[in-house]
Amino acid sequence: MPCRLSIACRLMGTLRHASRLVLLTRQRGLMSRSEIRELDALIVGGGPAGLTCAIYLARYRRNVVVLDSGQSRAALIPETRNYPGFADGIAGTRLLEALIAQANTYGVEIIRDRITELQSIEGGFQGRCSEGVIKAKRAVMASGLVDRDLGNSDLQEAVGDGLVRYCPICDGFEASDLRIGVLGNANDVGPKALFLRTYSKHVALLTLDGKGCDEPLTRELSEAGIRLLSARAVDFRRQGKQMTVCLSDGTAEVFDVIYPVLGCEVRSELGRKLGARHNNIGCLEVDAHQRTNVPGLYAIGDAVSDLHQIAVATGHAAVAATHIHNSLPRNFR
Repeated sequence: MPCRLSIACRLMGTLRHASRLVLLTRQRGLMSRSEIRELDALIVGGGPAGLTCAIYLARYRRNVVVLDSGQSRAALIPETRNYPGFADGIAGTRLLEALIAQANTYGVEIIRDRITELQSIEGGFQGRCSEGVIKAKRAVMASGLVDRDLGNSDLQEAVGDGLVRYCPICDGFEASDLRIGVLGNANDVGPKALFLRTYSKHVALLTLDGKGCDEPLTRELSEAGIRLLSARAVDFRRQGKQMTVCLSDGTAEVFDVIYPVLGCEVRSELGRKLGARHNNIGCLEVDAHQRTNVPGLYAIGDAVSDLHQIAVATGHAAVAATHIHNSLPRNFR
């Protein structure tokens, strides 16, 4: 399995808030192992998508539980200024804290546990975790994805200080005029390097295999003034507020920020096992209401979209929650 991002090692700043997040998720009593819960909706994943969906459903006076393994990709964000309403920026952990606190005010139970099984049953779904069995009329996959990395400790720790970034759409503006290295296989890296050229003249391709791009892409990169280094990247060292990349020819390059392009693992296996259609990387296919082809199964956020943005994820959540509410028997006061 490719190296996973780990909240513990990828974002040192997250540790300061981890106990707070656990406390918030355990303010309501957990079910006993023998108890079977029956819900309107079970949400798998407690990132911005899952929590927003839970808030909406709770405000529709629906009985909902969130099962969260505590590995939200949003927790790795040291600060984002790309999420509307936070001009001065907000840390991913702070955003999650706010969403959890809001969900708690409406009585949403958030269980910090990993769901090990999700099955279709008559009338809905049955999920299993170490806390017990949960039955729900609807299920929502908000399980997100994991970016792959190289297992280099300097690269991992630099995420917390913004020296290594994974989303140029989210924070390319903050990299304006910086020295940017884009890391991966050349043909995969090239398009992202061209996008980052929007923000800086100083963009270079760092390859892991020393191979170049296809001729048309090489020409486009050259015309854009993007450097394609012929030697491959072999080591990465953090030095103060910069990253030094050691190359196979014995030279080194210094960058203000590095964007890895190493692919990801979409956490959609539970949905795929139920027969949900998906693309070649595992993102689940949905309709305009966020429904998969499996009756009663919805998918939102990074488990669905190729535009992996918090604003997109919360929009998915609002659409799915509203359709779930309207699809269930009326719950008059």
